[in-house]
Order: sequence, then structure tokens, then C-alpha cells
Amino acid sequence: MIAEVIINSTAKKLNRTFDYSIPNELKDYIVIGSTVLVPFGNFKELEEAYVVGFKEKSLYKTKEIVKIKDNLTNRQIELAKWMAKRYFCNISECVKLMISPGMRNAKGNTIQDKKINAIYLNKDYEQIKFDIETGIIKSEKHKKLLEFLNENGGCTVSEIEMFTGFSRAIVNTLIKNGYLMVKEIKIERNPLINKNIERDKKLKLTDEQQIAFSKVEQAIESNRYEQFLLYGVTGAGKTEVYLQLIEKSLEKNKNSIVLVPEISLTPQMIDRFIARFGKEVIAVLHSKLSTGEKYDEWNNIKEGKAKIIIGARSAIFAPVQNIGIIIIDEEHDPSYKSEMSPRYNAKEIAEILAKENKCPLILGSATPDITTYYKAKQNKITMLRLQKRANNSKLPTVKIIDLKQELINGNKSMISIDLYKSMLDNLTNKRQTILFLNRRGFSTFIMCRECGYTIKCKNCNISMTYHSFDNKLKCHYCGYEENVVKICPKCKSSKIRYFGTGTQKLEEEVHKIFPTAKTIRMDVDTVTKKNSHEDILNCFKNDGIDILIGTQMVVKGHHFPNVTLVGVIAADSSLNIDDYRANERTFQILTQVAGRAGRGNLDGRVIIQTYNPEHFILDYAKKQDYDLFYNTEIALRKQLKYPPFCDIIIINFDSIKEEELKKTADFVYKYIIKELDGNEFKIFKPLPAPIDKIQNRIRWRMIIKGNMNENANSVFNKCLQDVYKLNLRFTRVAVNINPNNMM
Repeated sequence: MIAEVIINSTAKKLNRTFDYSIPNELKDYIVIGSTVLVPFGNFKELEEAYVVGFKEKSLYKTKEIVKIKDNLTNRQIELAKWMAKRYFCNISECVKLMISPGMRNAKGNTIQDKKINAIYLNKDYEQIKFDIETGIIKSEKHKKLLEFLNENGGCTVSEIEMFTGFSRAIVNTLIKNGYLMVKEIKIERNPLINKNIERDKKLKLTDEQQIAFSKVEQAIESNRYEQFLLYGVTGAGKTEVYLQLIEKSLEKNKNSIVLVPEISLTPQMIDRFIARFGKEVIAVLHSKLSTGEKYDEWNNIKEGKAKIIIGARSAIFAPVQNIGIIIIDEEHDPSYKSEMSPRYNAKEIAEILAKENKCPLILGSATPDITTYYKAKQNKITMLRLQKRANNSKLPTVKIIDLKQELINGNKSMISIDLYKSMLDNLTNKRQTILFLNRRGFSTFIMCRECGYTIKCKNCNISMTYHSFDNKLKCHYCGYEENVVKICPKCKSSKIRYFGTGTQKLEEEVHKIFPTAKTIRMDVDTVTKKNSHEDILNCFKNDGIDILIGTQMVVKGHHFPNVTLVGVIAADSSLNIDDYRANERTFQILTQVAGRAGRGNLDGRVIIQTYNPEHFILDYAKKQDYDLFYNTEIALRKQLKYPPFCDIIIINFDSIKEEELKKTADFVYKYIIKELDGNEFKIFKPLPAPIDKIQNRIRWRMIIKGNMNENANSVFNKCLQDVYKLNLRFTRVAVNINPNNMM
């Protein structure tokens, strides 16, 4: 028997099958989906490969498979093949998403179960009591230790020493005399082990919630695939609907997957789920877990111990069997689309899994993705609306502040007069405030006022950002750091000035204006340590913090009943990006951040600061009227032919050699022009990308508009194959469908 395997490699030349013979001792264990180790080429080390098929004979002389590491299902391999074609990548890149963490990219040793030696009684305790009564066991220490282990079960030697004070020598004596034994036990690396949350009961649903629940419940009961958009205002109680639907799925002995957009959103979500279902049935998957924790959580899912899987984008590939419902919370969030190969969309994968398992797929959001809402309007997705907040609290009032007028009035501060007064009022009344600024750092660019020279990263054509905490200039694209510049490198002037504002600078200014206020900051720079997201949020909730300052991490999903004021420091930053979704992203961010205010019994207030108060998106955000925004935006999209009326395909080129890059881009352009129908697709010439250099690699992009179909997909895949036949030495080419980042 011959196995057809795919080598674990990103090299396009290796994105094909190779034949290997199966040794007799492995024939009963190798299946389609097995991860194996094989000798490959002239490499000294064994290479990892994935079995994708079998055949009786090979036309070539074959080497033998050496070892099996893991097994996937045939369904997972088929999904990987589909993904490789859909997202223009190697099959092996897709398979890696589906194998146990700790086994990915490994050549030999992998993460293993964590085991320790524990001490147990080696005899029935009635026999031990008889030996004590008859004087066979005389030592009081021996008697007490045996009694302790009878009451507490297995313990490690260190635990025995800690709780009894008896030495290792006493333990060894009892082992020697046959009363105790050493047993190896598995220790589970559980990220929820320290979560001790009081259990709660399900809440009575509002009329709107009940209608939404009942419609999805029908799909669960009838084992029917149906896609739902749960569209509800911020604070409408979408999570309670999720919880009760998952309970219904559990009653049918089925499992659930819940995706959340980013790590910072998981702590409160996890707490709600633990309070309802207990931590024993929950598995958590996200990037801040250790590899060992991921490995154990993955195995708990595989073994069927975990019934509810909560995680970020990649959790959709967890080995969940018998799925009863899939929920994607904050479905509009761009993080569900990967911008690294494989460039998959988790919502598309979820749709495939829901169809296979004949179960409902719920997309939840207060500000749905335009394409999702359009599909709901076209009756391709079932719309479920929650138009009132669950506790009958009012939506916050929103005020727009013109920063140009603030300057005219002599206020050069980052905080307007209205926001200052509202923050002061909150501090007086012991209410909490959130300040949102979607730029981290202290200053966003540094410029010489003498000659206009801007300090840029030496690896990327992008301005350096000043971080005051460690007094460094940092590039947010490649991570390069350098010392603060005091003399202009170009004209040698000392008139170096810091422009723009970031969260660090905002925090410093708040300290100056409100010196007695307790503040905490949440951005990429403050959440590098494990559990730091949760620590910051818990600190804000429980430790009397007055003001939370943050980037997008503070925008979505958090519930703080005592927050009555939200200040948006600079609403213009997301409006001015080179992206057709600038309006959509701005409306979503402003509506979501406004939704953090007034979620309890107290009225909420939102102050949005801007240099463009007349912009229609800010007016719609003020009214918190998604339908008004949608009707305007969808008309613009239709007129300009943007999604959902077409797909945007970006072909990215990057290289360290500009001449090779230009030749490659020209080759691809001519190929696409020839093979694609010019009536169905609008093809733009390759040009330098808006950010034309990152990590010392020159960047170009080519934009194509049209509806992606089987023929177009085949054209792009064939084009990539032909590109790599050119034997490029320095240039990389990638195709991305509807990317989040147009830069």
C-alpha cells in the first residue's frame, strides 16, 4: 500500500503529493489525515507530512514512512483541500490549523501530557487499620500519614511535606513496607482552574429575545442548517440568547462553538458561560494560552470532555464532534478574516461546518457587516432584531464637539471643555469614564520644523511613533526601535517636534488635568503579559478606577454598569484611511464605543470630538441609527461597485529587488488580462502600495473588482503556479479576497 502525502511546507513547488510506502507495523494505524514523519530529499532530519490519499502502486521508487504523530479525519483533509483552493495557499498550511497545538511545525518531539508522581495507599484501609490495632504499624507518624492519605487520596511528596510536616524518608519507609505506592498521574493544564465564579440561573427573556430564541430553537430541534443575523442594539442581551440556545443544544447532547473577535473580549464572555454552565464543560482557545494549555484544551475537545468551545478565529478548527450550534459574536469584526496565509474567513468556514452538522449558525452584532446585513435584506439570512436594551435602559445621548472651535476658543488640550466638565461631574459622583483613542504611543510622528523631515522606520516607509514609557521611537509594523532623535538627521536643526496624539500622551494629560483620578490604560503596550487583558478589566471593574483609557480593545462587548460617560478623543482617524470601508468602520467603532455607556440603571452620555463635525457618518453615529447608515452606504457601494455587489481581489507583490518585482507584476497583469473576462472583471494595473515598504521589502499591489467564481478561482491558482515556475529569488506573490487591510 502506498500513501500519498503533502509535505509540511509553504514552498509552492511542494504543494503536491509524494508517494511513500507504508511499513507493515503502521498499516493498521495510518488513515487519510494522519500526520507522519518521512525522509525527504537530502535532508538529514525527518520532515512532517500529511496523508491525503492511498493507492496500490507507485510509478517511482518509494521511501518508507517512519512514524505517525497525529490523525485528522477525512472531512478535515477535504476542508483543507477546499481552503487551499479558495484561499490560494498550500494544503499543508491549512492542515496545520487543524492539528493539535504543540504538534504544529514540530520535527520530532512534541508537547506531551504533563505527568507527575503521586503517593497512594497500596492496601485497603481496613487492612491498614488492622495492622495498626495489632501493633504491626507502631510509629505515630506512620499512622497519621496513612490516615491523611486515606482522607485525601493521592498526593505528591511535596504536598505531604507541606500539609503534614512528615519527611520524604517516612514516605519511602511506608513504600518499602508495602503500605504506599507511587503512581504516575496526568496533570491537566487548565486555563480556567483559578476561575471560581458563582453559578447563576437563566434570566427571563424579553419578548424580543423570546422571538429570536424560538426561531433558532426550531432549527436546533429539527437538526436544520439555517443562518441567522441576531441584530440588536448595544446592551440588548444577545449573550443571554446565546446562553439559552447553548443550553438547548446541550439538552440534545450536542456541542457548541462560540467565536469572539479578540482576546480582550473573552474574559467577561467566559465568566458569563462559567456562571451558567460550570468550567468543567468549557474549553477556551486563544493565543495568550501557553502551548501546554492549548494542547490539553484541544485534547479535552477531541475526547468529548468539553461541550462548549469559546475562542478567537482559529477555534473554528477545533476537533469538535456533533456540533449543535455555532455562534459568531460581533460578527462585523475584521479579525475573523486572517491576513496571514492561509487568508481564510472564519465565517465562511463556520458556514461549511454548520451545513455539514445540520445546525444553526448565528451571526451577532449591534453594527452588522454591510455584506451580512445586505444578505439578510435579500432573505439569504434570517433576520432577528433586538431593538430595545434588555434592562429597559435608554441608549446614551451623544454630543458632537467641533475641535476647530475648541482651538478658536483657546483650548489646545486633547480634552474639550464639554468633555472636561462631564469627566469632572463623573469624578464628583463616583461614576466611571472610558476614553477612546485608536492610536497607541505618545506621539504619532516626529518632524523637524526647520526642513520638514519626518523620522521614519529604516525598514518600512512609515513614521516612527514615540513611546514615552521607555523613551523610544518604535515602528508599529516591523517592531524596530531606536533612541529618541534630538537633532534632525537631514539639516542638523534642533527644532524636532512631536505631533499627533496616542494613548500614552492622553493618559499623561488626564493625570495633569485630574491629578487625583485613578486611571488605567489598555492598549497593545499594556497587554503583553498573560492574563493582562483580564487583569486590567477586573481592575477597572472592582478596584475603584475612575477612568479607562484605551484603543479598540475597550470598544466592544464589555459591560460596566457604572460607566456613564464615554469620550471619543479623535473620531477622524478611521475616516481618513485609504479603504472603501472607512465609513463603515468609523460608524461601527463609534456606535460600539457609545454602547459602553449607560448599560446599568444610570443614564449614559457620549462625547465625540472631531475636526469634521458635518460628516454624515458622525451624524448617523450620533443618532445610533444603523438602518439610516446602511441605506446611505449601500447606495454608495452600489454606485461605485464595491462589496456586496462584487468581490475585491488584491494581488500583493513584495520583494527586496525592485526590478524582479516589476517584471513579476507585469507578468501577472498580462496573464490576468488575458484569462479573465474584461466585462465581468475590472482589472487595475499594479502600482506601489500606499505603504510601499515594510521590513525592507518593496510592496506593490494590483486591484481587481468582480464576482469571484470557480473560473476566476482557477485562473488565479493557475497564475500563481506559473509565477513560481519563473524561479523567483526575491519576490513573493499573494492573492487575497476581500482583505481587511487595503494598505
